Amino acid sequence: MRAHVQEIVFDCADPAALVRFWAGLLGGSPVDRSADWSYVDPPGFARLAFQRVPEGKTVKNRVHLDLEVEQPDRAAEEALRSGAARVGGIVTDEQGSFQVMKDPEGNEFCFVTG
Repeated sequence: MRAHVQEIVFDCADPAALVRFWAGLLGGSPVDRSADWSYVDPPGFARLAFQRVPEGKTVKNRVHLDLEVEQPDRAAEEALRSGAARVGGIVTDEQGSFQVMKDPEGNEFCFVTG
């Protein structure tokens, strides 16, 4: 049996706010299905969904998204204006460069090249 990724779900405190952050990064129109569930269908990618949970994020994500961009520094600056936070500096090696970021609720993701 093979499975297909239907959506990637983020637990969060404010689904409506977080879906708008991610729609701003990836494109697509945010949809609020209810006060507890929002989603966006970014072009060329699986649906990202956001569900309200009572507990806050306390540790590093075990899974994160790597978002390919041409210039991680410019992408980071744009994301910062939308509420993201930078984690450390840009790392460059023979494979390319990456910048670790956190969304407004602390979920890690990376801007990557190469």
